Amino acid sequence: MSLYIPSIARRQLLRGAASLAGLALAPAAIGGGMFASPSLADNPFSLGVASGEPEADGVVLWTRLAPKPFEPDGGMPPEPVAVAWEVAEDQSMRKVVRSGKALARPNAGHSVHVEVGGLKPGREYWYRFTAVGAQSPVGRTRTAPARGAVVDRLRLCFASCQKYEAGFYSAYAHMVEEAPDLILFLGDYIYEGNPGSKGAVRLHANPEPKDVAGYRVRYATYKSDPLLQAAHAIAPWMVTWDDHEVANDYGADRDQDSFDPAGFLRRRAAAYQVYYEHMPLRRRAAPVGPDMLLYRALDWGSLAQIQMVDDRQYRDGKPCQPAGPPKRGKLIGDCEERRDPTRSILGKPQEAWLLDALASSKAQWNLLAQQTLMAELQLGDPAQQTTRFYSSDGWDGYPANRARIVERWREAKVSNPIALGGDIHAFAAANLTETLDGPPVAATFVGGSISSLGGESDVFAAKNPHIKQFDGKVRGYGRLDLTPKDSRMTFRTVENALVATSPIRDLASFALENGRPGVHRA
Repeated sequence: MSLYIPSIARRQLLRGAASLAGLALAPAAIGGGMFASPSLADNPFSLGVASGEPEADGVVLWTRLAPKPFEPDGGMPPEPVAVAWEVAEDQSMRKVVRSGKALARPNAGHSVHVEVGGLKPGREYWYRFTAVGAQSPVGRTRTAPARGAVVDRLRLCFASCQKYEAGFYSAYAHMVEEAPDLILFLGDYIYEGNPGSKGAVRLHANPEPKDVAGYRVRYATYKSDPLLQAAHAIAPWMVTWDDHEVANDYGADRDQDSFDPAGFLRRRAAAYQVYYEHMPLRRRAAPVGPDMLLYRALDWGSLAQIQMVDDRQYRDGKPCQPAGPPKRGKLIGDCEERRDPTRSILGKPQEAWLLDALASSKAQWNLLAQQTLMAELQLGDPAQQTTRFYSSDGWDGYPANRARIVERWREAKVSNPIALGGDIHAFAAANLTETLDGPPVAATFVGGSISSLGGESDVFAAKNPHIKQFDGKVRGYGRLDLTPKDSRMTFRTVENALVATSPIRDLASFALENGRPGVHRA
């Protein structure tokens, strides 16, 4: 079942959920109306600044006023507050080239999303905000190169899975030193569970969130971390979500425990609103009730195109499930339903968009940014070679959808396709093929996790010969350096995410060869 084209009853549910979530996120212009100018004793920029969604002529600038970030209203009055913004060509903010004012409104958590235009393509800028007599830190951002422009290089870092209680964010300190052009975050920005994870190094500030107030406090917990703030301030971000931004292992209108779609969609509406409030996203992504348009593409001159997708909101239900109430657990056998050719993890409209984007891309490198390991991963006892088990929560629950993408890469002769992912709390590198023993069509890489704990590294090589690297014992991120000639993927791992600061090392490096698909050790 797809949630993308609603029935009449579904439309009524959407309207009700939107009302309950209190959504009115479209920005308002500052005219002659009254707005508050409070005097605040605490720093209103406690959650930092961010930029994102770079285009050739501009970027999105973000902040949220929250002098008391662990209160649901952030310690702000129930009125709009004027926020001034500036963009400069220098870090000292002396050569200001764009400036203006925006309203931070209470029904958007006093967040601000400024879509700056009129900038030059392919260059660095710096920005800051001023509100209620206080000035924010200065952030660094950059615009994308002009469409079709010849580009010498792109350095991007990609990350996922930053459970606050599971570890510290020392990986971000090293990512800042990389000075990337772009950062991709591929899901699990927050975790939604109650405080008190086993072995927690620090605790969530509130119980499991299920409404706007609860999710605001949970995001404030994460965004108060200074190393995460520094990473947001060093480069523009492009983001997507996975499950924990709402609830563990949810898909479409069901969480892992519920047969109450209406109740879950109310929760999803609240979670989506607060996600938007805290991410540097454009207005076109603003949610309407429990629906939020998050798939899009970014061109980096002629060098690269990034296709960013959402594999949670529109997916068909989990296959091979027993009758009765939902049960926890993801492991399934190779049932007929799993191989149903009509099943999609992306939903039909999003999948059609992606296939069209792949066929029309003129970029030299094509990066599919999605949430998890895209390659098949057979699980179970390696001694039982005839028994196959899979996770129902990822692409192995939707192999026909994966096959259609791989087929499109091959048939459309898409240049240098690479899939980037997160979710599995492991570093992984694998070939994507049309058959398990076929030639590589693309490479796929998972860049570990920032802090979330993984597991054993044995993926039963006899069942998964296409997987060339798998390590779930270390934390970190991926760094991708693209050039027209020599490109490289590097897995960067901290020595110990359970301490506040940790050295970093290279775990593995892979050469990306123009015109030669697949995984190749550097």
